[in-house]
Amino acid sequence: MIQPAERLNLVSEYYFSRKLKEVAQMNAQGKDIISLAIGSPDMPPSEKTISKLCEVAHDPTAHGYQPTMGTPELRQAMSGFYRRWYGVELDANKEILPLIGSKEGILHVTLAFVNPGDEVLVPNPGYPTYTSLSKLLGAKVVYYDLLENDNWRPDFDKLQQMDLSRVKLMWTNYPNMPTGAPASADLYEKLVSFAREKGIVVVNDNPYSFILNNQRPLSILQVLGAKECCIEFNSMSKSHNMPGWRVGLCAANETFISWILKVQSNIESGTFRGIQLAAAEAYKNSDDWHHEYNVETYARRRQYAEQIMTALGCTFDPNQVGMFLWGRIPNIYNNVEELTERVLHEARVFITPGFIFGSNGERYIRISLCAKEEKIQEALERIESHPLPLPKGGEPR
Repeated sequence: MIQPAERLNLVSEYYFSRKLKEVAQMNAQGKDIISLAIGSPDMPPSEKTISKLCEVAHDPTAHGYQPTMGTPELRQAMSGFYRRWYGVELDANKEILPLIGSKEGILHVTLAFVNPGDEVLVPNPGYPTYTSLSKLLGAKVVYYDLLENDNWRPDFDKLQQMDLSRVKLMWTNYPNMPTGAPASADLYEKLVSFAREKGIVVVNDNPYSFILNNQRPLSILQVLGAKECCIEFNSMSKSHNMPGWRVGLCAANETFISWILKVQSNIESGTFRGIQLAAAEAYKNSDDWHHEYNVETYARRRQYAEQIMTALGCTFDPNQVGMFLWGRIPNIYNNVEELTERVLHEARVFITPGFIFGSNGERYIRISLCAKEEKIQEALERIESHPLPLPKGGEPR
């Protein structure tokens, strides 16, 4: 009898893949579920981005295979983007590699740096793909804690006490998802110092630096010497409203990029030229465009999300950034799904239980801001009309 590869026993179906089937069935029954779970921007790219895609699509010579390393126009635009927003100089021909989204980059980097049996440091809580792809590729996942009391930053003293002799990569993600913890120059300096001391490559996943950020966005590559031991992913999905376009980038030193390209060129055949040239155009979006879409719109939505947290008796840090709101559930609940399942089936609002991001997320929920204001407001009204019990004493904790 035919059996699947044994590696499939190491992972389960992605939570959202499974749960969205249930939500779709509920919608088919006329229950009209409001989803505040997925971080998929619901706004369009800039008009000039769409116009460029259409223009190139009408060119009969634009539909052939493209270079795996991307068009010169796209690499130059990516380099200019890093210079403009982060003050980081990157050689467009040697230190940048376009990706079909940073999720695919996790695969390529792991294949390029990690042998079966090697170890990788993964944040808990953290993006589930860091764990699942590492396991599928035969790496041993070693979790490091991110805790609310430490502002969701690594405990470097604790890391120093660990046996790191077999660790090849350390995955980091700031501004953090799911917790919303912001990046800081101090944190990046500590990560670079740690990487250099331990001979570990730090891979910083940085797609949220523009969302709800009124300050200059930060990159780990701003730290002196970071290119020697760090890789950074960036993505157009969040910052440019292009999740379905699948355009991201990997930035590092020339040697690291050459290794990753060797893997990528054996897996992919390049992205459609129209998408690449349109993405290059999007990187030129004005400061005003970014402020309107990445700051003002999400700030308005965030107000309703905070009211939902309060209505559910949850506590949260108002200094969070990014396109989600992360909150701690009341102690009355034995586990987070007691709350999220009641919200789904009674108020017909889908929010994310934090356990999917790791054991340190088991007492938390995540609310996405990727829905129209009127929908988030309606979700609030539904929840308020189906009041859930508060902790003993009648006050949220």
